[in-house]
Amino acid sequence: MNSVSTMNDFLAFLSASPSSYHAAHEVARRLETVGFTRLEEQDSWLGVLVPGAKWYVIRDGAIVAWSMPKTVEASTALRILGSHTDSPGFKVKPGPVTESHGFSQLNVEVYGGPILDTWFDRELEFAGRIVSRDGREHLVRSGPVARIPQLAIHLDRSANDTRTVDRQLHTQPILGVGSLDFFGELAAGVGLTSGDIAGHDIISVDAQPPALFGQDQQLIASGRLDNLTSVYASCQAFVEFDHDSSDTISVLAAFDHEELGSESRSGASGPLLAEVLERISESLGASRDQQAQAFATSWCVSADAAHSINPNFAGKHDPNVYPVLGGGPVLKLNANQRYATDAHGSAFWRAACERANVATQEFVSNNSIPCGTTIGPLTATRLGIRTLDVGVPILSMHSARELCHRGDIAQFVAVLKACLS
Repeated sequence: MNSVSTMNDFLAFLSASPSSYHAAHEVARRLETVGFTRLEEQDSWLGVLVPGAKWYVIRDGAIVAWSMPKTVEASTALRILGSHTDSPGFKVKPGPVTESHGFSQLNVEVYGGPILDTWFDRELEFAGRIVSRDGREHLVRSGPVARIPQLAIHLDRSANDTRTVDRQLHTQPILGVGSLDFFGELAAGVGLTSGDIAGHDIISVDAQPPALFGQDQQLIASGRLDNLTSVYASCQAFVEFDHDSSDTISVLAAFDHEELGSESRSGASGPLLAEVLERISESLGASRDQQAQAFATSWCVSADAAHSINPNFAGKHDPNVYPVLGGGPVLKLNANQRYATDAHGSAFWRAACERANVATQEFVSNNSIPCGTTIGPLTATRLGIRTLDVGVPILSMHSARELCHRGDIAQFVAVLKACLS
């Protein structure tokens, strides 16, 4: 793709992925266009995972896809691109609609670590999955239906100085005036009634579409850039990569629940990726020794959004090593292993950037500020595969609407594709 088509495609991907469940299915849809086929976990995979085949499996809001080279052995190495599909927001609680002072409001719970006040005074939609009484899963989205109203400054003159947000009292979105049926309208979109719903996982979404803006349209504003920048780039690298000429097993792993710590059956701390790799090894007739040989020569690239320096808060960054928007994808390092990159990982990344003719930059934390973490250390711990942490630099991370540079997206796709070779 050229840069214009890449940007249009990325914006379309963001629009199609309001929840982790939508993101996993959008990745699957795109992979199917280049020959990937879905497998079900409950089916036997023995005799199915043949050389040259391309498969994927979805577990809740996570997806793992892989391609087998035409010549594959029990000790063939893996190249893994890892990311996560979820983003912070507000998850709808059971019995969601309450009435207060004439308003219908949604009862919601904070999901992950959003910057709470960025969700105020925005038109919100809600998206995710519902499970009907017959056990079927349905992807749903509401369109713009709600808003969390800020308190007028006339009623709190200290609003710009000392106001704090109460996570229970102040964050319940307004649906409208009078008695309203939120789930009735949500279910109607997939041909059901509210009485058909047996369970739900529904999260808030900024209803404003993603957009290019700024001088020369350099910048991208959107919700969920953390971490759909990485999910998209990994997926696009997989779509563009020549799997038929590869001599390694290529794996895409987009996990759910990273914003909660990844401890779930579809998170990076869960068994999903290990189970898939074990079933691949079993299909190849690999012994435990041969699997260990394969893992010893394998690589995992953990892709997650990186902190660009914020010019208004430059003191929060390391004064000498910091990334900027438009400077290229970021290699993330941390002495305390909050990121998994080591010296070998740095060399692997720089070689991939050189092959892709892509500039790169680095991120390390200011020593006075605790460093966040990613799926990288979790994956390295579970599998023992050498892992590095990388990402696209963004601003306003965990805001309802984040910011990145359009040039970094196309470059990230290019270098992740080089990581597969």
